[in-house]
Amino acid sequence: MNLQGKAGIVTGAGRGIGGEVAKLLAKEGASVIVNDPGVGRSGEAEELAEKPADTIVNAIKADGGTAVANYDSVAEYDSAGRMVGQCVDTFGKIDFLVNVAGMLRERMIWNMTEEDFDQVILVHLKGHWNMCHHAVKVMRGARYGRIVNFSSDAFKGSVGQCNYAAAKAGIIGLTRSIAQEAGRYGITANAMCPLAATRMTVNDAVKANWKRKLETGLLSQSQYEARLAMPGPEFIAPMVGYLCAEDSRDVNGQLFHAERSKIHTYYYGEEARAIYKNTEGGMFTVDELIDAVPGSLMQGIPNAAPAEEAKEAS
Repeated sequence: MNLQGKAGIVTGAGRGIGGEVAKLLAKEGASVIVNDPGVGRSGEAEELAEKPADTIVNAIKADGGTAVANYDSVAEYDSAGRMVGQCVDTFGKIDFLVNVAGMLRERMIWNMTEEDFDQVILVHLKGHWNMCHHAVKVMRGARYGRIVNFSSDAFKGSVGQCNYAAAKAGIIGLTRSIAQEAGRYGITANAMCPLAATRMTVNDAVKANWKRKLETGLLSQSQYEARLAMPGPEFIAPMVGYLCAEDSRDVNGQLFHAERSKIHTYYYGEEARAIYKNTEGGMFTVDELIDAVPGSLMQGIPNAAPAEEAKEAS
């Protein structure tokens, strides 16, 4: 077992990806704080016969593992601190932190309310920061730690999800910054972009976004059909298990995409194409860019959402 004797936290672990991650980490020998406040996908309260965190804890214990439930919200600074404290008090340390907790409030930007934007940023981006802040303070003293944050391919832009896309892009920057700041203390921080069917990911807004990408050439027909037949969250958990293990010590500040039968890295932030001007002090004019950009920087790259002809009222 690759995590024998290790202990840590998985947030948003009552269902979906978080639940599968918590179960796999426990199966690999880890003691796990299973966090889930038991709310709906938009953050609303739910009436449930059993709290989701309890369901996963019971499943782990039934399989011979060690787990304790936590129902706090990652969006609250003090609650995040209590969660880290619970891990240390219960297991004597915190070796890993996996941040999966999230929510969705999907609307086009002209229909989105300020609260819709703020709440998604609060739970995703601020929630990740809250947990990482408290965890790293303990990990730094131990000179050991593994952090796995959950971003999304939505960081590239997602129709009806500008709040979610902004939060997930921010999580990438947060993760890389933590990696650079804390690496000297034996702490690694990496991010995951999962592709899996959960109550969070497969819904009408996401399907509409895939359809738009198909129509604009950003997805092939086969890619579109594969997403509609998206597999479950259990395929994401093994890569998280690896990133939480001691053997991943040299993997730090990276972004991974994971799905069934495929894992790949993103070399984000690297220069892809460039144009140069070595005359007139290197200053481009707007006219020069109008002429140069379409055939160089943007050659072969389609408009993600071309303008449509206005329909005449009948």
